[in-house]
Amino acid sequence: MTGILQGLLTLLLMALFIGIVWWAYGKKQKKHFDEAANLPFADEESARRGKQPHEGEKQ
Repeated sequence: MTGILQGLLTLLLMALFIGIVWWAYGKKQKKHFDEAANLPFADEESARRGKQPHEGEKQ
């Protein structure tokens, strides 16, 4: 009985993993991930436009 439960749990976790990978690499998520990837650069652009500089930066 324990072997059957372990096998079912393995299949469930494998299906969950495949679902997460499918979601992460899906076409619908690409836009969101591209925006998130560019967030660190958004602060640099706003600083160049004359907004408040970060600590340690020269004006």
